[in-house]
Formats: sequence, structure tokens, C-alpha cells
Amino acid sequence: MGSMIKEVIVVEGRSDRAAIQRAGIEADVILTEGFNLSPRCLKDIDGAVRHRGIIILTDPDSAGERIRRFLSERFPAAKHAFIPKIEATANGDVGVEQASSLAIREALKKARSEEFNPVENFSMADLLASRLNGSIDAAERRAELGRILGLGHTNAKQFLRRLNRYGISREDFENAVKEVDSPE
Repeated sequence: MGSMIKEVIVVEGRSDRAAIQRAGIEADVILTEGFNLSPRCLKDIDGAVRHRGIIILTDPDSAGERIRRFLSERFPAAKHAFIPKIEATANGDVGVEQASSLAIREALKKARSEEFNPVENFSMADLLASRLNGSIDAAERRAELGRILGLGHTNAKQFLRRLNRYGISREDFENAVKEVDSPE
């Protein structure tokens, strides 16, 4: 018996839906069919937002991020789930369908919504002090921190935005940085 998710999961395509089912997750799924987002698709998403909420789970690539940004602006109450790019890459392809069942379940477990009144808890100085910007290994460190906090992998500016928008506490941030810094 898999886990049931109340919200409707929005993914890009059929193979993503199959991957969610393979992960043992019972959920209704809406397909965007890439960046098509037909009027029918947007109507379905709008209904899901009003009645149950949605979780956006797009591929961790530029096309997936474009779809996520578009949906996020249109449906600000949406939750976001991110699969780390490294966990969504196989056979030279990047996507939800390439991720393991565990990676998909973890991403959905960490789904977060953007705050309606984002608090600027973090600044670029925090990223610099934690070597998440301006250091040789900054991109790798952001990717690892994004995995731990469920924020996905982005550039420094977008990472800072997500820290402030997804209600990450100072304590969670500092614990995640310690985890990244601790030798295995």
C-alpha cells in the first residue's frame, strides 16, 4: 500500500505519471504535456488548486523550471517538490521519470509552498558565509543543501529567493550547512 497524497500532482508527461505510480504514491496527476499548458489543462489545475491544492513536480532542467515559474505565478498557493538533478539523471536524460522511487517519495515529502508574505530571513551575505556563493564549490554546496532542504538546485540568486519564500528557518538552514560540512 503506497502513500496517499491529498493534493493533485502536476507533472510534465505520461512517463512522469508512471514514475509516481511506480514509487507507490496514490495521487491524482495532471499532465502539462511540456510547455503546452492547454486551456483545458489550466482549467483542470485551477479546479485542483481550489479544491485540493497542487504540488508542482517538474523536471530539474531549464524547461521544467520554465513551466514551474509559469505555474507558480499563476497559482501562488501551489506547493513545490524538487528532485535533485543528480537523482533525476539516467541514460543521458534528466527528468522525473529518471528518478528512483525513493527520490520521488523524498521530494514529495519535502514539498513546500511559497510564503504569501515572504520574510527576508536570509541575505546574500548568508550565502557567502556558508560558501554557497562566490566559492569554487558553491554550485555543489547549493545542490547538496537544496537536496537536504527540498529546494532543488539553482543559481545563488534563485536559491536565496527560495530560502526566503519557502519558509526555511535559520535553524534548518544551519543544520543543513553543518550536514554539508560534516565529513561522511
